Amino acid sequence: MAESSTQPIIFDSLPYYDDDLQKFPLLKQKVEQELARQPKPPSTIHPHVPPPFELFAKNPLLRAELERVESHQPFPSLDTLRYQLPAPTSTPATDEEWQAALKNARAQLEHQRIRQTNLTLLQNYGPNAWRIHNYLLEATAKQTEKALEDLKQLTVEVNRDRKNTQDRLGKQLTMLETRWTELISSVLQIEMANVALDAEVEQLNKKEAELAEL
Repeated sequence: MAESSTQPIIFDSLPYYDDDLQKFPLLKQKVEQELARQPKPPSTIHPHVPPPFELFAKNPLLRAELERVESHQPFPSLDTLRYQLPAPTSTPATDEEWQAALKNARAQLEHQRIRQTNLTLLQNYGPNAWRIHNYLLEATAKQTEKALEDLKQLTVEVNRDRKNTQDRLGKQLTMLETRWTELISSVLQIEMANVALDAEVEQLNKKEAELAEL
């Protein structure tokens, strides 16, 4: 395969049509031996391959979560201390410890109030919101499936066109090769006929010379 920046890529083989390796096992063995001696392919990606897409490049939290899932790390356990009401540990407790415990109790109370408000909102508006969300997800899934089917169909059509093109070109090459073999055979037959005629002419000349001497 030859590649140039100004010329299109040209393939010098027809994998859908060529079957020499199947016909000649010894040739296949030689090819495998030659490939084994070749250096390893370059690790760089072909310039026609698009660069990898980086997910969540602008969201460090989601990116960290994706890395955690890819590395098969367990999900961090929830911090339950923030939902507890611990009393001061020292006896007697200082004013600072009681103030900290009081702030924590107020925070817990506010958290419960916000949680009750959120549950009320979820009970009133959550079902419709989830229905809309599910509808959007189903529409997105259908679009993605359709895009996948279109891509698969396009891939099948490309492979079919490639196979048909290679079959057509392969038949033309086989016909030209057969014609070339026939022409070479005709030339060889003509050369052999010429040699035979030259030998016959030489024999006639010798007979003519012998008759002239008599």
